[in-house]
Amino acid sequence: MQVTRDRRDTSIFTPSPGPFKIIDHFSKFSGLAVAQLYLIAALCTIYEVVSRYVFNAPTQWAFEVVMVLCATAWMLSAGYVTLHKRHISINVLYLMAGSKGKWFLDLFAYVVGVVALWLLADDALVRAMESIHIVERMGSAWNSPQPMILKTLLVVGAIMYLTQLLVNLHRHVISNAAKALVLLAAAVIYVRLLSIVGSNYAVSGDNIFASINEYYAAVGSRIDPSGLIDMRAMGIGSASLLIVGLMILLMMTGMPLGIVTLIVSILAALFYFGYGGMYLVSVNAFGLLEKYPLIAVPLFVLMASILERAGVAEDLFDAMSIFAGKLRGGVAIQTIIVAVILAAMSGVMGGEIVMLGLVALPQLLRLGYDRKMSIGLICAAGSLATLIPPSIIMIIYGLAAQVAIGDLFMAGAIPGILLATFYAIYVLARVNLNPAMAPTAAEVAEARGTELELSKEKIMAVALSIFLIFCVMGSIYGGIATVTEAASVGVVGSILVAFVRNSFSWNLLQVALAGTMSTVGTIIWLILGAVSFVGIYNLIGGGDFLRSLFSNLGLPAIGIVFVMMLILVVLGTFMEWIAIAFITVPVFAPVVVGLAPELGLEPEWAAVWFGVLFVMNIQIYFLSPPFGPACFWLKSVAPPDITLQEIFMAVLPFIALQIIGMLLVMFFPEIALWLPKTLTG
Repeated sequence: MQVTRDRRDTSIFTPSPGPFKIIDHFSKFSGLAVAQLYLIAALCTIYEVVSRYVFNAPTQWAFEVVMVLCATAWMLSAGYVTLHKRHISINVLYLMAGSKGKWFLDLFAYVVGVVALWLLADDALVRAMESIHIVERMGSAWNSPQPMILKTLLVVGAIMYLTQLLVNLHRHVISNAAKALVLLAAAVIYVRLLSIVGSNYAVSGDNIFASINEYYAAVGSRIDPSGLIDMRAMGIGSASLLIVGLMILLMMTGMPLGIVTLIVSILAALFYFGYGGMYLVSVNAFGLLEKYPLIAVPLFVLMASILERAGVAEDLFDAMSIFAGKLRGGVAIQTIIVAVILAAMSGVMGGEIVMLGLVALPQLLRLGYDRKMSIGLICAAGSLATLIPPSIIMIIYGLAAQVAIGDLFMAGAIPGILLATFYAIYVLARVNLNPAMAPTAAEVAEARGTELELSKEKIMAVALSIFLIFCVMGSIYGGIATVTEAASVGVVGSILVAFVRNSFSWNLLQVALAGTMSTVGTIIWLILGAVSFVGIYNLIGGGDFLRSLFSNLGLPAIGIVFVMMLILVVLGTFMEWIAIAFITVPVFAPVVVGLAPELGLEPEWAAVWFGVLFVMNIQIYFLSPPFGPACFWLKSVAPPDITLQEIFMAVLPFIALQIIGMLLVMFFPEIALWLPKTLTG
């Protein structure tokens, strides 16, 4: 089971007593403070859009400022996320362990995390000092020192993460001797980091800081991993098995997946290139902070958070109830329609399933709808957010495969609507074959005892929400705005919708910003570790090895795509989708592009088509027992009498529909490619 929060999460922050509670307060304060930067980033992007289209005066500073603002939020939220233990991890085996076993697994995770973050911060600090020394700049029209700032932020983020992790480790161990050992390790780490800074600013090259660094270098040379095992002499096939095996083993311990991918990439760099290989890790990590399309992720999450807390989901559901008519099963159909609209508002599946589980499921059960059909429908309809734009998964795929995110959004729209149509046809067929499974709208009204009405404010909020979707997605499809710019429009528009609904408040905005900061801060270190791992693995020849492996299977092109889909299914049983995307897509996507002529596709569209298949595969994994996260999300908000086994059984018919949809897209690529080809001419 993959979860978006660590198994030890607490919903209420209570600083632990002791000498380090000030660090807890700082982590909390810094996280909540930098959350405000997402709103500022959205406003800066809106300013750029208005300047470009209204005044015909495009700016350069807005892009670079927004990058710095978001990178600051990503990095400085590390302490907050670590304090609340919200890093993504696989906790199935962890939950199976006894209390003593859990303690040792946590200890192991803390120690590995400290080592990984120290090594990253150590090398990143050297690069940051070099960048500060020359005041490294973008070389753009505005010529801002963005590279220098981003490299510094990477160091600050790694140190904040490391510091809070050391505090957590100090509290985790029990004996005074163990606590003293943790303090000693912290002293060793911070003396090294301070010596790097001191030697950089020292006037004379012969000083105490240089002497300290020489001592650390002498100790490091005695334990240089590249001298222990000659990885270069090992075949890439054997090395790949060793690397993948180590990664799976570490994942099974329950440690955060970002730490797993980071430590594996660090070990690969050290064993292949020695300590000089750490440069590759820090450079790959720094490269992530420069990816402008990634900014769309927090902005879409913020838009969804504001709309959710403003109560728009309930308004949509009530509005659809009014227009359901006398159709048998109308409430189930309206649930699908609301799910499609919510998917187009958010792109975040977990929140949508929870929302539907809280709003729609109780009503479906109260009105006498078939229990299993209702449960399966909520999970399946909620998972549409993975496919219908603005899908966060598609943004991540686009970054990993270097594909235009706008093309992916357009390609996912029709398959998403196709699946929603399948769900609706399935529900209508079942309720008409067995009318006892669902009441009519008249029976619904009778059960309620009153006719449902919406206030003018709620009607206006629903209308504006739908209009907002058209504006956000229309600006992307029409080529008017980039994905990030459209997401900024969505943030401002969601605030306007909350105002119209009389739901907006300062507290609502702060809760939405804090939730966005926590959500994005949770995934950013996983992405950072995965990006570092893929960069190192490709450099040692792993990417070429896997591509040649696929080419030598002796299968037709479509058979190779089938094998890729099966690999994704297997990986989905024990790995988070973000890690799957960054580990597999950089290998799979080029292979599919190379197979484009055999598949009957143009190379530029092959990666887009495969992206839709990838997302549909991930959607199936989200529902599939025994590890489907969607089932666990629904269980967390479902009535107590609904068991996990019942949810697993209820989703099976909808998984079959998802597989049918994926096969249709696989054999008829134009289902996905027709819209982007048409809109791009």
